[in-house]
Amino acid sequence: MWQHIDLDGALADVARALEWPTVSARSWGPRLRFCSPAGEMEAFYEWVKPQLTPFTLFGSGDFHHLSALWQRQVTEPYVLLTFDNHPDWDVRPPHWACGGWVNRALESPLVEEGQVWGCGNFELSWPNRLFANQAAIRAGKLTVRPWAERFKAKDQARYRCITRANWLEEFTRQVALWKGKNVYVSVDIDCLAPVQAFTNWENGLFTPEEVAQAIRLLRTEANVIAGDLCGAYSVEQYARWTQKFCARFDHPAVMIPVDATVANQRAIETIWPALVGT
Repeated sequence: MWQHIDLDGALADVARALEWPTVSARSWGPRLRFCSPAGEMEAFYEWVKPQLTPFTLFGSGDFHHLSALWQRQVTEPYVLLTFDNHPDWDVRPPHWACGGWVNRALESPLVEEGQVWGCGNFELSWPNRLFANQAAIRAGKLTVRPWAERFKAKDQARYRCITRANWLEEFTRQVALWKGKNVYVSVDIDCLAPVQAFTNWENGLFTPEEVAQAIRLLRTEANVIAGDLCGAYSVEQYARWTQKFCARFDHPAVMIPVDATVANQRAIETIWPALVGT
């Protein structure tokens, strides 16, 4: 039903401690990290497809674009729900990249809509929001629910912002609209507040308990048919200079403490049971 796909060693200790089945894919990691040519993505998919399970634990958020591959397992209409500090809606090249993977998922005719909860970074502000998938937003196919606390009033007015005080009420209202629907849930633990998780990216404001609470609430009304979790920190390794150039330009500077694995394991142990329904 679930497994760990080891691309970068980010969650190897966690998977080993929890005795989860693991597919070794570290030879693919540098080739896929941050961005990858379409041919490389398809080659990886053909390799990994026979080994896929409905629920997937994988590495750094630099690999979040692989979520669009995991979702190919779904064969019936579904809603895509992702918890992420970033909207991952960028329409600029490269076509396959962690910063634009939501667009790849929305290309499937089976995706009825996509929603991203817990965004809190600069991509929603001017001028960076110009690179969002405007067509999907206008069509109601893509919605972001960012933290009001992270944005100025003029930016808040553009979005249906949530707050630390009302996010659960707002999420409960949304879940009621998804009653009986199939939902694929993707969690990037950079949606968690600083110290709650250590990642290669900026952190959001959720706690692990809140994300788990949200997913359990979703399960009371909708059918969580599959999902994935990624986002733990790993050392960057790239197969191509183009990857390295793009990634170094985009990545924030992060400082990772020696006990980062402990915090990430705690976060995953809190969220994962809710995600897989155990």
